[in-house]
Amino acid sequence: MAMLNSDRHSGQACICYSAIARCSRVAFMILGTIMIGLPPALALDGSDANTPKKIPPMSFASGQQALRVGLDELKAGETESSVVALTYAAENGLLIARWKLGEMYASGDGVSRDDAKAYRYFNQLVEDYDEDQPDQRYLSAISNAFVTVGVYCLYGIPNSDVHPNPRRAQELFQYAATRFGDPNAQYNLAHMYMIGAGGLARDSVAAIRWLALAAKQGHPPSQALLGHMLFVGDGVPGQRARGLRWLELAKDGASSPKDQWISQLYQRDFQAATDGDRRMAAAMQEAPAKGTQQSIPVGSSVTSFLRPFGIPRANPLSPPAQ
Repeated sequence: MAMLNSDRHSGQACICYSAIARCSRVAFMILGTIMIGLPPALALDGSDANTPKKIPPMSFASGQQALRVGLDELKAGETESSVVALTYAAENGLLIARWKLGEMYASGDGVSRDDAKAYRYFNQLVEDYDEDQPDQRYLSAISNAFVTVGVYCLYGIPNSDVHPNPRRAQELFQYAATRFGDPNAQYNLAHMYMIGAGGLARDSVAAIRWLALAAKQGHPPSQALLGHMLFVGDGVPGQRARGLRWLELAKDGASSPKDQWISQLYQRDFQAATDGDRRMAAAMQEAPAKGTQQSIPVGSSVTSFLRPFGIPRANPLSPPAQ
């Protein structure tokens, strides 16, 4: 996209081999794809690691056919052949293939984790997004790509060409937060205001506004941080009972082990509250509305929102370790 700082990476030439019946000498090269296939010693199905796992020869009439084959193979647990097909589809411009490969490489789902490859696939979605003619079917995948690329830009990827670029991270979060209403983007943008990152001045009021938007969509990390800031009066006059109410909602909605910090933050503020604070919180009938989540789920290991509040600290609002 022209509005964002371009961070394209030159494509890496790779070779996908497709054996045609009894003609092993026939091969073709597709520029810009990734070398696919693991060494025999890395067999994933529990078989003898010294026994080569053969991937049936593949040829595709179109990217759409490759996408269907790749998704079917993935559903059947045939990860290696699925990656071959999805890579072909991705290099032929299929959005969902690019998103799925990005998710797999970012989380190490069936493949060796490779954040540089994940970044390349997600960044293709960002760079190719046409805001004048968006495909409404895939907006959640596009939004997820914007946020994930933003996180990669904020921290950088070690031993790669992706270096920390907080300014671009802020632009990506801002765009996804406003254009798509993405709660992860809103949470990340709030965090950047809280610590003054990416050229933004520290602004607790702006942070609370973004957290409130995400919290109303049922985003537990945003609910927890909003509740804590209201409880302690950070950026706004203290609203201890309302803060406890948000913290309770966050605690009830946090189901992942990585969300343990939310329960700890709730317990910390609950213990600091007076009996009157607790009674008022319990009596509140005004339950904030919860929105629906993205239709395309984010992989559990994809860093779709920032890490600083995932690790309990003496001050939960302190900047994250880089």
